[in-house]
Amino acid sequence: MDWLLWLVDFVLHVDVHLRDFVTAYGAWVYALLFAIVFVETGVVVMPFLPGDSLLFVAGALTGLGLMNLPATLVLLAAAAILGDQLNCAIGRRVGPRVFRWEQSRWFNRRAFDQAHAFYEKYGGITLVLARFMPFLRTFVPFVAGVAQMSRAKFTLYNAAGGLLWVFGLVGAGHLFGNLGWVQANLSKIIWAMILVPGLIVLYGAWKARAAAAA
Repeated sequence: MDWLLWLVDFVLHVDVHLRDFVTAYGAWVYALLFAIVFVETGVVVMPFLPGDSLLFVAGALTGLGLMNLPATLVLLAAAAILGDQLNCAIGRRVGPRVFRWEQSRWFNRRAFDQAHAFYEKYGGITLVLARFMPFLRTFVPFVAGVAQMSRAKFTLYNAAGGLLWVFGLVGAGHLFGNLGWVQANLSKIIWAMILVPGLIVLYGAWKARAAAAA
């Protein structure tokens, strides 16, 4: 349970942890951020990592001059795009067998079903929309691989979504992350980044299931 408490604390106070890491290890922060974004998007059993808030806080650190903005944008966009490419490749390799998998410690069946419902309804554009939705963004590229989406089509949507996600959130953090009001309410903003997209995902999945059952 200690690791879970640490993870919750990291997510809710990611600004403090990242600032401390930059102070202690300097440029190694780029490797840390690359690894977190790559793993969150590329490994289907790691959907709980703090992607949105991490990008926003990284942008805020660039606004303070603690990180380089162009390097941050390029590295994290590469991590996001390459992560989804790996995730899709895993889904392509696993194929339809995944529909027989049960809920387990390593596989979130509910999240997979929600991602599949979104993909069935919206197709390739789901890869772009899901970037801004925690949990869903980890499973959508996997679902696209299971569905055998063509590599060219997947790469196009993947690159578009990855660039919008990284440039949008890092840019927002760079411009607004160090404003007094934002700093005073950062924990609430992080919660909103987690809960609001999650509620949208649940509502969309419910509507998709209701439509399929009708």
